[in-house]
Amino acid sequence: QVQLVESGGGLVQAGGSLRLSCAASGSGFSINAMGWYRQVPGKQRELVAVIRSGGSRSTNYADSVKGRFTISRDNAKNTVSLQMNSLKSEDTAVYYCNANVAQWGTNFNYWGQGTQVTVSS
Repeated sequence: QVQLVESGGGLVQAGGSLRLSCAASGSGFSINAMGWYRQVPGKQRELVAVIRSGGSRSTNYADSVKGRFTISRDNAKNTVSLQMNSLKSEDTAVYYCNANVAQWGTNFNYWGQGTQVTVSS
C-alpha cells in the first residue's frame, strides 16, 4: 500500500495564491507519475496537472490553469507540490493528489483524501 497525505488547502481571495503539497509513503514502490485532480459537486473529477518521473519530468496541465499553476516534484522525498497563483473563483474545488506507482510488478493508482480549496470573489 501507498499512502498519500495532502496539505495546504484553504480559503483565499481571488487573485491570491496557495500551495498544495502531497507526500507519498509506503514500501517497495517506485513512482511513475504524480498529479493533482479536482472535483466540484455534481461534476467529474478532472486533471489539473501531472508530472512524470524520469529524466524529462514531463508535465501536463489543464488548459484552464496553464500559466497560473506549476507542478513540481521532490523525488528524494516522494512529494509533489502544486503552486497555484492568480486564483479564480472557478478554481474552487476539492483537490486530490494522485500517484501512479509500480509495485510488485504491477502499476497502481493511489489517491489522497482530498483538500478543499475555496477562492472567494
